[in-house]
Amino acid sequence: MKLSVNVNKLAVVRNSRGGNAPDVLDFARRIVGWGAHGITVHPRADRRHITPADARAVAEQITTVETNFEGDLREEFLDLVLTHRPTQCTLVPVTPGEITSHRGWDVARWGFLLEPVLRKLREIGVRSSLFVEADPAVIPLAAAIGADRVEIYTGPYAHAFDAGDHRAELDRIVATVKAAQAAGVGVNAGHDLTVANLAPLVREAPEILEVSIGHHLTVHALEVGMEQSVKDYLRAVAGAAHGTRGA
Repeated sequence: MKLSVNVNKLAVVRNSRGGNAPDVLDFARRIVGWGAHGITVHPRADRRHITPADARAVAEQITTVETNFEGDLREEFLDLVLTHRPTQCTLVPVTPGEITSHRGWDVARWGFLLEPVLRKLREIGVRSSLFVEADPAVIPLAAAIGADRVEIYTGPYAHAFDAGDHRAELDRIVATVKAAQAAGVGVNAGHDLTVANLAPLVREAPEILEVSIGHHLTVHALEVGMEQSVKDYLRAVAGAAHGTRGA
């Protein structure tokens, strides 16, 4: 399991003041130096955090690890991807006014729009991923339209973990991972993942290839520093390399 660090929150802090402090690209370089396996950015239409210029800089200057652009089907975003060709493009449905992503694609409904984009990504050599709910039934639909990977939305699992009753949500994730493996679709995961709730996930779904984490990694950094936070999350995901399934 690999860790891709989402640097959106660093851009939030920068944009709240203006100027270039913190320097998002500089921190992305440091994060890579501390061992992260990738950098994720989500340039939204309202430019509340990552801007198109940030995304361009990451694609052009972060070259030793994978880069992941998250976004919807806006022409501006797709042009960024086509021009700068990150390692991976994760297509995420966006609701106007939302604070953060809160649902996966309804692939049955929107597959006709997603399929040509996925085809184009494959043509230019960019790995595709679809942000989806933890639901085994969505996997054949994603496979049928050509998704290389899916990213399982782990928000419900994280909320259930906080409530002390995450078994059902974890079982849904595990079932979705198994369905993806059977269909030849790779699996990523992300949203509200923490050092604590990663432990059951890496133990029971070690087949997950990548987790994308930003908000809680940044919150943890307020307590321990960014370098230590990255290393703590790397240690958490490393459990997938030698963990075993269990209750």
